[in-house]
Amino acid sequence: MALALMAAPLWAQDEAELAKKLQNPIASLISVPLQSNWDFGRGPENAMRYTLNIQPVIPISISKDWNVIIRQIVPVIYAEGPVKGLDDRTGLGDIVQSFFFSPKAPTSGGWIWGAGPVFLYPSGTDGLSARKWGAGPTAVVLKQESGWTYGLLANHIWSFSGPGQQDVNATFLQPFVGFTTKTYTTFTLNTESTYDWENSEWRVPVNLMVAQLLKIGGMPIQFQVGGRWFAEKPEGEADWGLRFAVTFLFPK
Repeated sequence: MALALMAAPLWAQDEAELAKKLQNPIASLISVPLQSNWDFGRGPENAMRYTLNIQPVIPISISKDWNVIIRQIVPVIYAEGPVKGLDDRTGLGDIVQSFFFSPKAPTSGGWIWGAGPVFLYPSGTDGLSARKWGAGPTAVVLKQESGWTYGLLANHIWSFSGPGQQDVNATFLQPFVGFTTKTYTTFTLNTESTYDWENSEWRVPVNLMVAQLLKIGGMPIQFQVGGRWFAEKPEGEADWGLRFAVTFLFPK
């Protein structure tokens, strides 16, 4: 099964298995996705916000039967002023880091799962940070069969310290379904929904994406393009967006 191939040279693995692993957020596969997001229609000025999410994934074997998968999201942001008189902002956003403790082999019924803590670090520059330290639980469960991958990733973060004026109390839900063809093309539909308990507001972007796994100079790389529509959002937030991602895969 996919999680048992942790020590195999990456270029020697079957490309179909690589494409399958790329659909699994907690696969034992070292990867560095660079995900570019353009969101449009913010505020009265119809401003644009660009976010580059640098998302390295590092699997570590901690025993014969268990891995810990460390996932980071490091956002680099350029945001146009959504209202007149508000300056554009460029800088680093707050980093979110998750630790998933996961069995190396799927459990009964073929389900793959992982759970652990998630942390929020106030790494963002002025105007792009909540200026709060936060932590909470995170978990993911999924199944892969006949080219299909479906499951749910979730976390909840509470702030516990920091000078920011508003506390962080947010739930993140990412249900996802994808299908990978015999030519290693993957079609994915998901939402990346966040509920802000402090303000009683949902932010629900619905993403439709297509990805292709290729080998360039012997290195497997996946390219992904897609778009999104905000089914629910706070007033003044974006109406729609585009996504382009490149994922670099590395041998372990």
